[in-house]
Amino acid sequence: MYAIIATGGKQYTVNEGDVIRVEKLGVNAGDTVTFDQVLFVNDGTNAKVGEPTVAGATVTASVVCEGKSKKVIVYKYKRKTGYHKKNGHRQLFTQVKIEKINA
Repeated sequence: MYAIIATGGKQYTVNEGDVIRVEKLGVNAGDTVTFDQVLFVNDGTNAKVGEPTVAGATVTASVVCEGKSKKVIVYKYKRKTGYHKKNGHRQLFTQVKIEKINA
């Protein structure tokens, strides 16, 4: 069984037992999170497509940890003017383990 969920402006394909990184949720490690924006559910024989979400479907996950991704370097440069600017960014994330898909 797998599902497609939406969180943080992105969509993720999840199976039970998967560990995924989503945008920061602001939840402590060990807590339980419920994703209610389920766009698609497939249990092997039946497929439910939401319009825009599947009614009554949820995905339950437990929070593993929170952290920061690797640094991404942003470098701006304009030729012949002496302009250059270097900047870095580390995106915050929450790592969750998918416990149950309720459809």
